Amino acid sequence: MNAGLIGVGKFVPSNVVTNQDLEARMDTTDEWIRTRTGIEERRIADENTDTSDMAYEAALDALENANIKAEEIGMIIVATVTPDRPFPSVATMLQERLGAKNAAAMDVSAACAGFMYGIVMAKHFVEADTYKHVLVVGVEKLSKITDWEDRNTAVLFGDGAGAAVVSKVSEGRGILSFELGADGTGGKHLYQEKNKYIQMNGREVFKFAVRQMGESAVNVTEKAGLTTEDVDYLIPHQANIRIMEASRQRLELPIEKMSKSVHKYGNTSAASIPISLVDDLAEGRVKDDDIIVMVGFGGGLTWGALCIKWGK
Repeated sequence: MNAGLIGVGKFVPSNVVTNQDLEARMDTTDEWIRTRTGIEERRIADENTDTSDMAYEAALDALENANIKAEEIGMIIVATVTPDRPFPSVATMLQERLGAKNAAAMDVSAACAGFMYGIVMAKHFVEADTYKHVLVVGVEKLSKITDWEDRNTAVLFGDGAGAAVVSKVSEGRGILSFELGADGTGGKHLYQEKNKYIQMNGREVFKFAVRQMGESAVNVTEKAGLTTEDVDYLIPHQANIRIMEASRQRLELPIEKMSKSVHKYGNTSAASIPISLVDDLAEGRVKDDDIIVMVGFGGGLTWGALCIKWGK
């Protein structure tokens, strides 16, 4: 039996920052942001809400959705590049708060591809019968490492968390294939200055993402023994609508078969794919036995993709 996602959850802060809000504080316009990124607004956590707080709320949501108790979790994996502090890990803080007393816990740093890395790790733990249930959380408070004077990056990012419980699922369903990758030579194009802000060479990251997202989406489809015609739905990392469109076109999918939440939340890094998935399920766009491709890329440079037959 394959491992699959038996429950998902999300949390986004209530504070909405619109493009018009940013117009008032920096040299940019709503039209410029929307046409280049597809972003209309983003959620920004207040100073009293940190990464672990958002992870906790999303995790509670996922556990409820999966109908399991915290004590049943065998491992907690938190994907983040914005932990509350260097250590202890967000995962151990989350373990304490949930009361997941039987869980091992660790953080994973793979930037926007982090949730993909976490899910693949969880898959192996579950399929090896090491743990029955693994909780994976993608969470970021990017606002605390964003330079709000830099219009090239400040318009892109938002805060939030998405979570999933990975467990064994029924015959034929679950994670059919995956791809993880990295190219450290591109690390200089997207990084955090020492103890400071996100720095990005937008042109280089764009070129990498357009190529890699499309390639990885096709690769996992083929690894699953499927063709692009078999794909029912694409959930790309919500970084930029033009990059997302490139991966959709590579799979030759109609626009209604691609998840889109970037306009509401901006780029929430490791949280973006699970946040989108929760919205898609709530709105009926993802159904049992759908073939779903998830694909993400991020600083490192890193990338990851999954092909999943949805359902328990």
